[in-house]
Amino acid sequence: MKLKDIKPNPNNPRVLRDDKFQKLKKSIAEFPKMLSLRPMVIDENNVVLGGNMRLRALQELGFNDIDEAWVKRSSDLTEEEKKRFIIADNVAFGEWDWDTLANDWEVVDLEAWGLDIPQFDTVEELEASEEKEEMNVIELKFYNKDYKIVKEKLNSISMSPEMAVLKLLGVE
Repeated sequence: MKLKDIKPNPNNPRVLRDDKFQKLKKSIAEFPKMLSLRPMVIDENNVVLGGNMRLRALQELGFNDIDEAWVKRSSDLTEEEKKRFIIADNVAFGEWDWDTLANDWEVVDLEAWGLDIPQFDTVEELEASEEKEEMNVIELKFYNKDYKIVKEKLNSISMSPEMAVLKLLGVE
């Protein structure tokens, strides 16, 4: 299949920040067969319902043609089922574009599909939550044996390493 025939979803409510996107690109470059196990899902118009970041990664990696097994068609889904799939497929991954969700989705549906929605009292609080904060870096150095243990422990936690450290410190 020609990669150029697949269209990103213009209303994709998900974002993947740079460091995680680079990891995705590396993963695809090193192990492209994984895409047959976790294919992109497209509708009858070739618009991505699931896999917008995989599509972007493939484009940036210079792919032109991809294996048909890397794409699954969902032409039998209703419009409601498509919207539900977009959310349900991504509940546990990445970050959400709260503006897109607020404008294009029903809160009751998002909650029913498993998305935890933060409660904002005002529009100003919502906008403030979306402002990009300056990122600071803490570098930790370990001997190889200790590094492997720390890395395994961080990878076993179902949250980002940054959030795991904050949780350990009691600063949730």
